[in-house]
Amino acid sequence: MSKDVEAYEPASEGETVTPRRASVSATEKGRWERLWPVIACGAGLFSDGYLNNIIGPVNAMLGRIYPNAYKNSSAQANVSSITFAGTVLGMLFFGYTSDHFSRKWSLFVSTLIIILFAALGTGSYGAGGSPTGLLAALVAYRFFLGIGIGGEYPAGSVGCAEGTGELKAGSRNKWFILFTNVQIDLAFFISAIVATIVVVITGENHLRVAWRVCLGIGILPPLSLLYLRLKLQEPEAFKRESMAKAKTPWMLVIKYYWFRLMIVSIIWFIYDFSAYSFGIYSTTILSNLLGDEAPLWKSLAWNILINFFYMPGCLAGAFVADLPSMGPKKTLCIGVTLQGIVGFIMAGCYPWLSQVKNVGGFVVVYGIFLMLGEFGPGDNIGLVASKTCATGIRGQYYGIAAAMGKIGAFAGSYALDAIQKAAGDDKIAAGRNPFFVASALAFLAAGLVLLLPHIGQDTIDQEDVLFREYLVSNGYDTNPMAAGR
Repeated sequence: MSKDVEAYEPASEGETVTPRRASVSATEKGRWERLWPVIACGAGLFSDGYLNNIIGPVNAMLGRIYPNAYKNSSAQANVSSITFAGTVLGMLFFGYTSDHFSRKWSLFVSTLIIILFAALGTGSYGAGGSPTGLLAALVAYRFFLGIGIGGEYPAGSVGCAEGTGELKAGSRNKWFILFTNVQIDLAFFISAIVATIVVVITGENHLRVAWRVCLGIGILPPLSLLYLRLKLQEPEAFKRESMAKAKTPWMLVIKYYWFRLMIVSIIWFIYDFSAYSFGIYSTTILSNLLGDEAPLWKSLAWNILINFFYMPGCLAGAFVADLPSMGPKKTLCIGVTLQGIVGFIMAGCYPWLSQVKNVGGFVVVYGIFLMLGEFGPGDNIGLVASKTCATGIRGQYYGIAAAMGKIGAFAGSYALDAIQKAAGDDKIAAGRNPFFVASALAFLAAGLVLLLPHIGQDTIDQEDVLFREYLVSNGYDTNPMAAGR
């Protein structure tokens, strides 16, 4: 073992491990100095939530403006899901740059990309005036927008996780969740309110203005974070354990982490498969329940209530994940199991819930289904991904797992559309079958959670030491890795 590594035994469930070397929390910083990097790194996921969820109402608007060019073609699915394709590319690219160059600059560049293409997408410049050209331009700009959003995960969320390691033990999971998944869910809720207000103000005869305004507001959140991110410093964990100046031992990394990464990736795939696809199509689902003659604002208003249910779920999960008797692993498992149960109940009761007179009951049960998803996997899958690997490869590990999640979202948006179309004229089956699929996958995810390691308050410190030990025991020279010990 190298002289700069002092080992300790892995934590058992419920225990907190204090490394023999100084923890990153021992740095001489005030409370605000420790907290604001967590905010600056994580809060950018608000952009992800807003720009992905607002496309649901925008879909509904475009469908009414261009019924032939939109509803009767693949344009609806492309506009909805192409951002996910760009996000996957961005996650993998910025995962590499955040590990091999800089967390700070990877995050700053991704923020600039979001601002640029969010602005371009509002006008769909280059559309040539035709509906087909406009939709093609919107698809292209949202793909590049996705690349920027992708950087928020392996650079922003990873930096946020490493920043929470400098906070007081017992609150680290809560702060990570508050500035990652809670930001996404808050953005879901805000985007539903924004869409409703904009449509009410512009009127349904001016939806060409409304959809552009809805997308344009998405420029404001990343713009507000630009200065904070420019002033960021690299996290203490990154300063200590970065492999930016060292050759990455890929075979050793794969041997050590492949199984854990596979489990985390599959769980994230399953979660995003239902969470994002249901979120994107919630406005359309409500429109179908209310009927074609109902005004658009009415389905958008009901969508506010649906998106509200995300909030109690994610806030409750943030605090439960820090309880000594629970932790991220148990919270995730309980949440996804309960979601599966509610999903099957909803599928069974769908003939009753699908009646227009019972739309309130549908929204409440559907909201509980979404709420449990946020309480469990929504809050904790990113936390698990960020804390089950060493700092030196955390960006790439997290980026791969998150990319698998977005592939799930991408697949889910097409699958939900295909499932509904396969039902033909049977509206009950079209509404019920997606819940059967999502609920079955939820139970699969619950079983996989049991294969994950325990995650304690000091897991980041612990994982770095254990990974160094492993590298040294296999003949890898750890001296080129960042110092600071």
